[in-house]
Amino acid sequence: MSRIGLIGAMDEEIALLLQGMDDKEEVKRAGISFVQGLLHGKNVVVCKSGVGKVNAAMTTQVLIDYFRVEMIWFTGVAGAVNPTLDIGDIVISSSCQQHDMDVTPLGYERGIIPYQEISDFPANEDLIQLAEEACDKLCTDHNFIVGKVLSGDQFVADRVLVSELYETMAGACVEMEGSAVAQVCYMNEIPYVVLRSMSDKADGTADVNFAEFTEKAASRSFEIVNDMLQRIV
Repeated sequence: MSRIGLIGAMDEEIALLLQGMDDKEEVKRAGISFVQGLLHGKNVVVCKSGVGKVNAAMTTQVLIDYFRVEMIWFTGVAGAVNPTLDIGDIVISSSCQQHDMDVTPLGYERGIIPYQEISDFPANEDLIQLAEEACDKLCTDHNFIVGKVLSGDQFVADRVLVSELYETMAGACVEMEGSAVAQVCYMNEIPYVVLRSMSDKADGTADVNFAEFTEKAASRSFEIVNDMLQRIV
């Protein structure tokens, strides 16, 4: 049976997963609490990475090295960048890239990691399809798209930057962890997918919207992961 690593960045993003688990066992590594167990009969490890790319990268590597997971799903909330997205809509990662990797003075395009073969890390096609099937079933009162997830160690709340990220990097949404998970998975040849529910529009209204919609958005992400787990072979 495949072991699946399930990551959220915040308590709200993993609470529902933990509630549904059986045979739970908590293990701490590198200051992170990892909970092993069964969810819908599937062997899973659930953890909260903490916020930011360093936390996400470290957590992902521990899942791979210590827990020997064979795939990783990251779930949580994000700010919408694609103007067609609204609060509550879902983004399934086609790929992930760092928007704050900026070596343009040396002639590189924004988001390109120097001296590295790839900087835009593709998600696993089978996991994307599994997520799409779940969204087709569950997204009855909101929309979903497959698109690029942009990550950076900053909370984006600027309309100009949002427009720039959409127009120059073709981003669908912006958050703070996905590209780190994606890069570590790519380097370890581990399939991944990121699922993000839009909690705000990354446009300066997040101080109002984020707290209000985080719990609801995280719940929607959980419903998708829950459905995927029931159907994955």
